[in-house]
Amino acid sequence: MKVVVIIPAAGLGTRMAPMPGGPVPGAVLGKDAKARPHSSKQFTELAGTPILIHTLRKFAGVNEVSEIWIALRENEMEGFRERLEKEAGDLQKKKIELVVGGEHRQQSVEHALNAVTAAPDDIVLVHDAVRPLVTAEIIHDVIEAAKKYGAAIAGLPAVDTVKQVERTADGAIIKATIPRASIVLAQTPQGFRYSVIKKAFDEAAADGFTGTDEASLAERSGHEVAVVMGSPRNIKITSPGDMELAEFYLGK
Repeated sequence: MKVVVIIPAAGLGTRMAPMPGGPVPGAVLGKDAKARPHSSKQFTELAGTPILIHTLRKFAGVNEVSEIWIALRENEMEGFRERLEKEAGDLQKKKIELVVGGEHRQQSVEHALNAVTAAPDDIVLVHDAVRPLVTAEIIHDVIEAAKKYGAAIAGLPAVDTVKQVERTADGAIIKATIPRASIVLAQTPQGFRYSVIKKAFDEAAADGFTGTDEASLAERSGHEVAVVMGSPRNIKITSPGDMELAEFYLGK
């Protein structure tokens, strides 16, 4: 049995504007590359290293992981490959493959799935490119739960009161309070037996269905999804404020 990691990294991340005095996103594309507005947030440098490379190192350091597939925009693939070879030689101990991503996350993961060669019981992990603080323990726990249940995600119990609302022209009106005991905040990695995730994606593609995450496709396909404990530090970096928090956690 092998473990394959898929990292969809073809998004633009338009909320990730440069921080005052900070590095301009997009520097990963080479020393002479010109900065572009709304460059991919996964290439923003965190403590001097692109977020995506921080994320890759977390998975490359896990013994169970056999190979890593990264879905990128086509015009970013060559520059990223060069950066990997020149500045991240430590990652070469794992098989790393690049694949052209799609217009949205689900398409990117689907492109990688179609390129992967795997047995039905092999494990496929999907992880956000901009969650660089995931731990080896979380990765291991998701792998083990995916082996046992066929599908599993990292998640956190909700600590705030959750309200269901109805959107209005002036904002929103509360319609119900949802018991926190039944709420989990989904994180990644999300792990599946290859047979489970491939079936879920094939069915979604045939029906033209787009889900919110990989687990939602497995649920739609009729497969139960287990939850293992994530971490409050396993944040998804989507704004400059998240960068500041991630830098703090890295410093710790």
